[in-house]
Amino acid sequence: MDTIRLRRATGGALLAATLFLSGCSSGGSDPSPPSSRPTAPTGSAPTGTAPAREATAALLKPLPTAVPAALRPYYDQKLTWRPCDTAPTFECATLKAPLDYAAPDAATDLKLAVSRKKATGPGARIGALMVNPGGPGSSAIDYLQQYAPEPAPVRARYDMVAMDPRGVGRSAPIACLPDREMDAYTQTDQTPDTPAEVTRLTAAYRDFARACRARSGARLGHVSTIEAARDMDVLRAVLGDRKLTYVGASYGTLLGATYAGLYPSRVGRLVLDGAMDPSLNARTINREQTAGFETAFTAFATDCAKRPDCPLGTGRPETVGKRLSAFFADLDRHPVATGTTRRLTESLATTGVIAAMYDENSWPLLREALARTQKGDGSGLLALADSYYERDPDGTYANQTAANPAVNCLDLPAAFSGPDEVRAALPSFRAASPVFGEGFAWSAANCASWPVKPTGTPHRIKAEGAAPILVVGTTRDPATPYRWAQGLASQLSSGTLLTYEGDGHTAYGRGSDCVDTAINTYLLEGTPPPAHKQCT
Repeated sequence: MDTIRLRRATGGALLAATLFLSGCSSGGSDPSPPSSRPTAPTGSAPTGTAPAREATAALLKPLPTAVPAALRPYYDQKLTWRPCDTAPTFECATLKAPLDYAAPDAATDLKLAVSRKKATGPGARIGALMVNPGGPGSSAIDYLQQYAPEPAPVRARYDMVAMDPRGVGRSAPIACLPDREMDAYTQTDQTPDTPAEVTRLTAAYRDFARACRARSGARLGHVSTIEAARDMDVLRAVLGDRKLTYVGASYGTLLGATYAGLYPSRVGRLVLDGAMDPSLNARTINREQTAGFETAFTAFATDCAKRPDCPLGTGRPETVGKRLSAFFADLDRHPVATGTTRRLTESLATTGVIAAMYDENSWPLLREALARTQKGDGSGLLALADSYYERDPDGTYANQTAANPAVNCLDLPAAFSGPDEVRAALPSFRAASPVFGEGFAWSAANCASWPVKPTGTPHRIKAEGAAPILVVGTTRDPATPYRWAQGLASQLSSGTLLTYEGDGHTAYGRGSDCVDTAINTYLLEGTPPPAHKQCT
């Protein structure tokens, strides 16, 4: 029996932040310097003070509090609940939302999937608590029904609710390449060494984008985070809640913060765990995430080097990193068998390693997978990569790999306009991560050929007048670096930063009693922790 299985983090689905594939970020010049590691200085605790960010980003303005007459039918609709087909202990329903909020038309309405688990008691019901695991592209319904970490006291008092955002999962999903073509796409070399390899990579991105346009049509232009946040407000009203209570992880924090910026007077209790900073352009996002994964790999390498069976040997993290880079280079020349029709390429192996960085509990699986690959069996790293891509054993892919770039490429201008800009940025990405920098830089180029123009730009979110909002950051988070939590908390007029000094992606429900107690108290009593509270 194959023991290599990727363990999902209980505090947030593993795929909560798959910006590695997104290539979503800012176009044009990027004047900011290479990111330093997003952790506190050695020997000092995080202060919660936000680093200098892009102060020129515009402020997200709130929407009018009155519901426009054209949107009233959506706010007044009634949901018909039924047992869910695949999870009969949960209830499911369908919410109608306009494809285009600027021009609502019943003929083009989207049908958004919703699921809930009613409050179990004991204790009086507080209301509904919406959850979203991030992505963008991860199914909130799957997360609710399989992984949602909210403990018994919270489930007792709240109806737990999830809605797959537009374009995701069961909600008018974006479709791009057929499954049979996705295997080849995920094996595309993302560290091209020759002009021919650069041409193949850019062609793969172009063909992927064209497939998205062909198979998704008008939906492709209406899956932005702002539109998804507006859908959340419709659902809040339909559920009968005056204010929104919400737990969002990773990209789910951007969704929740956007909601707060649009509807500050409707903010109830918002937990934003593994926060994103909306003021950053896309190139900066990708480069700082690159540094975040280097930080996580350093922690892994330090731990691995202490073990006699470490497949990357002993020594300083830099030395271990060089061995991993050599390992990847060897796979680029000589892919390894996996016991399937697919071979383990450099691209798939890199993805497998990245997948294990999300949760330190996956480090033993990574060590085993690396050791097996060195012996000619790449099945372990392939399993890690497949978990990252949400590929089932039968070869079918969830729509995460389609929805992720669809949202990201719409939310922000592209990180790079083409290969020349990528080449110019390679030194800064390599400085951020000698191990992953080159691959992250090239992967950030896929929005260059996106068929729909972006509708969003970097912006700050103040949410003036909102109730206290709890922002949670993990100091060695690979996917959403700690400084992003600092940045978001400092922007929000009522933001409170809770710091978890540790490893892995997100903090809630991942083993820290300090973190869980602080968040549960906030959700149940409305009292946020003291400013700059730190947990281990």
